[in-house]
Order: sequence, then C-alpha cells, then structure tokens
Amino acid sequence: MKNLLLAASLLVLSAFTTSPVADNDPNTTDEIPQDNKLVIYQLLPRLFGNKVALNKPYGTVLENGCGKFNDINDLALTKIKEMGASHVWYTGVLEHATMTSYPQSGLLADDADVVKGRAGSPYAVKDYYDVAPDLAVNKKTRMAEYEALIKRTHAHGLKVLMDFIPNHVARSYHSDAKPAGVVDLGAHDDKTKAFAPNNNFYYLPGQHFTVPAGYNPLGPLHAPGEDGKYNEFPAKATGNDVFSAAPSVDDWFETIKLNYGVDYQNGRQMHFEPVPDTWLKMRDILVFWSKKDVDGFRCDMAEMVPVEFWAYVIPELKKVKPGLIFIGEAYNAKEYATYLTKGHFDFLYDKVGLYDGLRRLMRQEGTTDDITHVWKTESRGYGSHMLRFLENHDEQRIASKEFAGNPRRAIPAMTVSATLGSGPVMLYMGQEVAEPALGSEGFSGADGRTTIFDYWGVPEHQKWLNQGKMDGAKLSAEQKQLRDFYKRLLNLAGSSEAIRKGQFYELQDANNLSKEYDQQKVYAFLRYTKGQQVLVVVNFSDTKTYRPTLLIPAQVLQRMGLDPQHLYTYRDLLNGGDPKPSLSLTLEPLAALVLELKPR
Repeated sequence: MKNLLLAASLLVLSAFTTSPVADNDPNTTDEIPQDNKLVIYQLLPRLFGNKVALNKPYGTVLENGCGKFNDINDLALTKIKEMGASHVWYTGVLEHATMTSYPQSGLLADDADVVKGRAGSPYAVKDYYDVAPDLAVNKKTRMAEYEALIKRTHAHGLKVLMDFIPNHVARSYHSDAKPAGVVDLGAHDDKTKAFAPNNNFYYLPGQHFTVPAGYNPLGPLHAPGEDGKYNEFPAKATGNDVFSAAPSVDDWFETIKLNYGVDYQNGRQMHFEPVPDTWLKMRDILVFWSKKDVDGFRCDMAEMVPVEFWAYVIPELKKVKPGLIFIGEAYNAKEYATYLTKGHFDFLYDKVGLYDGLRRLMRQEGTTDDITHVWKTESRGYGSHMLRFLENHDEQRIASKEFAGNPRRAIPAMTVSATLGSGPVMLYMGQEVAEPALGSEGFSGADGRTTIFDYWGVPEHQKWLNQGKMDGAKLSAEQKQLRDFYKRLLNLAGSSEAIRKGQFYELQDANNLSKEYDQQKVYAFLRYTKGQQVLVVVNFSDTKTYRPTLLIPAQVLQRMGLDPQHLYTYRDLLNGGDPKPSLSLTLEPLAALVLELKPR
C-alpha cells in the first residue's frame, strides 16, 4: 500500500493521515475472533512419567519402562498449569494392539505380525471402551486410574482432551469392556459382501489377509509367535483406504478401515439414509467418554471420514455436553470451510499452512511471505478456528537435525504460532526443553521423531522430570532459558486480552521500504481490542541483527481506537524491561518482541 509509505514513525504521528482504513483493507481480516484462547499441552502418558533411561531399541516394558496415569500427579499438573496451559491432551489413552502381555490380568499380546513397535501404535485401537493397561499401576482398575486423572486434572483448573480415532481400528479389534447391550463392531456384518451400508467394515470376500512381505516386527529380534502370518478371512480393507488383501509394508496394514456408508469401490456412492450403523456406534462411544467428564476430542484423520458423519455426530454430542470441543486433524485447506461449517468442528489443524511455512523459515529456507499467504488465503476467515503448533507426536522435533537443529529457531516461530490469531496454540511435551529425538527406538527409525510405537524414555524431558521431582535441576542453562521462554509466551497468549480475542493487522506493507526492515526475515503485526493493543515483531534470521524504526500508519492507530496525535510508549510483555519511548528497535537474531502500546 503505497500511501502507507508516506507515514512517519510514531515519533511524529501528527504528520499521519487520519482517514479510516477501508473495510476491504488487504492487511487485515474481518473474521470474528474467539472469546478465549486455548493453550494445549500435549503429552503421552506412556512417555511423560517414564523415569527409566535405558532406552534399549525394541526394549520391553520391563526394560525401558512406561509412564502411568498416576505419574501425572498433582505436582505434574501444577507444573503444566504454570506453563500457561488451559487444556491437556492425553494422547494414546485408548487400549490399542500391543506385543505386551499381562496374563495375570487376562490380557494377552496381539499377533506381532500386525503390530507396529513393541508397545504398539496408539492409533490401532483394540477397544474403544477401554484404556491401555500399560498406563495403569493396577491393570484390573485401569479405568478407575484414568477417571482419577480426569478428576485430578479438573481440580487443577485444566480441561481434558483425548483422542477419538474414527477411521480405523486394530486388526485384532474386540471390545471386552463394552457396556451391557452394546453390539461389537463387525458382529452383525454380512461378510459375503464387499460393501453393505450397515456393515462396520469393508471386506474382500474369498481372500485371506496377507502380512506384508518382508515385515520384520522387531528387526533383528523376534516376537513371540512371529511367523509372517495373520489369520483374517475374509480379509478386510486396510485403514489408509487400501482395498487389497495384501497391503504393503508402507500402508497402515496394522489397521482396518471403518465403513461410514461410502462405497469406495463403486464411485464413492454414499448411503447415509437411514443413518449407518457405524455412525450410531461411534456416537455411543463418544457419549461414553463424554459422560466420564472428558472436555473434548482430538479427532484423528478427520477428513478420511465423510463430513456428513461429523455434521450428524458433533451436534448430537453437544446435546449431551454443550461445552465439548472437537479438534479435527485436517490437511486439505480447500476443505477447511466444509469441516468447520457443515461438519461443526470447533478447530482444525493448521499444519499444511502455518506449520509448513514456519518450518521453512526455521530451516532458513522460506520467507515471511509464507505467513502472509496463510492468513490471506488458506485460512482466511477461519484463522480463529485453526490449531497452531510446531511439534506434535507425528512431526519431527525442532531440535533434531532433520528439522531445525537449533532449538532457538523456535522463538520467533512459536511466538507467531501463539499470537497470530485467537485460535488454540499447542505445546508438545519435551519441546520446551529442546528434545532432539536422537537414535532409533525400534519400529521408529532415526527420523527426528519421538516414538509413539515403542517403550522409551525421552532424555531431555527426563532431565526436567528428575526422577519425579519435576524441578528441572538436570537441565542446562540454555534449556532452562528455553523453557522459561515457552512459559512466558504461553502465559501471555492465554492472559493478554488482545492476543486472546483481538483483531489482527499485518504491518509488512507499511514497512516494506523502511531502512533495516528485511521483509523476508522480519515479520510484524498488531493484535488489538478496545482495551489493549499489542505489536508483535519477530526476526527469523539466525545470523543478522536488524535495527528498524517501525511504522504504524495513523489510520491503523485509529482502527485500534488510539489517537494518532498522542505519543506512545512500548512495554515488552514477553521479555520484560523498561518501556521504550519509540519504535526504534534492535532485533537480535531469532528475537521476538510483544510490545504493548500505552499513551505517554
């Protein structure tokens, strides 16, 4: 916007024009912000409380240890709350296929030929109505231990999110914990038909399932009973929409696809009337967990289930518990509007937009144009409904060599993630102490990710854990500083009125010819309400210091309800220090500032 370049710095605001900014100003969005911002802390109970540091590849639960629900005790929840969290996402709670047996409790291992990792994938659910016995001290009272965790979490002023995995289940799925009167998935299926609207699974009549050639569940080791065979007849379709009795080793062969009334092999014909049996069963499962006082669900691979199901089930669940939150794992930006409006999701992943753009910037491969592109196009009008993050259980660790290497590169990126909009922001356990995910854990290779398939201790997290003291005594000075940054940022994101529910205005155009403002590496924007106005400025360069004098046009000050004739001071809400009298800034490499504007 060329006219904005005529604006002087805030030191001479009286020279600014005073006409209001047009409603179609390309530097802002007219979406309605959320009233409150969710700050989510994601953790796997299997990993969070594990104090064992052996980390033997493919190690058993006895060798490598396993965290329990009870490890997430009052001290742990106090520490999570202190990090600024409002919600905790307990990942991997549902009972899933595993190579581990607890024969004294009547719990036997699954066939290793259709299990990934010694512990097994939390996304190969074995019983929707039960929790993983690995996570309980007393296997027979495992549900009571999870219920106690839910109550304990609420007592600390935190809300509980858990996984709902609707698209697929373990090949060994069988619910032995289902309530009286519940009919198990597949129990009434007509297995002579490849597809029937009320079948729960898809079948390949007359064909036997074949374990992928060359699959070796435990590498050089061998699992009990491992023979390259699995008895499934007729074979069922595999979870990632593979309609073959012989899926490949790269497929989700450990899972089977659920049938929501879509005939994939006949032009994706939809059979939604009457309501398919799978819809009803999934509704009942969600009701079951909602009545245990869960506050919301992160819905795995939401786009692999027809949006018509979500349009049906989410309103049904909100009749049971109006405050429930539904977060969809989504990767198709073209379908965001469909899943938010027709599907009734509260929030969707912002992975292919903001995460991917920030990843490029953190690897010194991208520019801030990626951020502009996200809010202007991919999530325009829906930014307040996008969950922002830099790590989760599926993605590589920032500190890994496969991602950014230097964990400080997260400082500007996480600041943008947390403050760009009023939608949720998420932190993954270990991110705050620069966990690099070194080594090959077992099924998970050396890929920069912390395993979800194997028993493991998370080394840098364990330094903070310090055998249950949770005092961070074993962290380095640099790790303590990084954790303190995350703590300050997330608390600010959850408490600042402007960041929680303010409007947004980008300042790139207003500063594109300013001296010392490298628009490819420096990014600046405003978040504001009537009661608070903040300016966020970050530097993505890890080598260069910039010293710009930032410009805020007079009409933008008016938009925020400020008088352009006044002079202002700027207090850094993120880093502290004395208020500054001007916007002549020093941006060190990887710096992030959140400046509150106040009249002098």
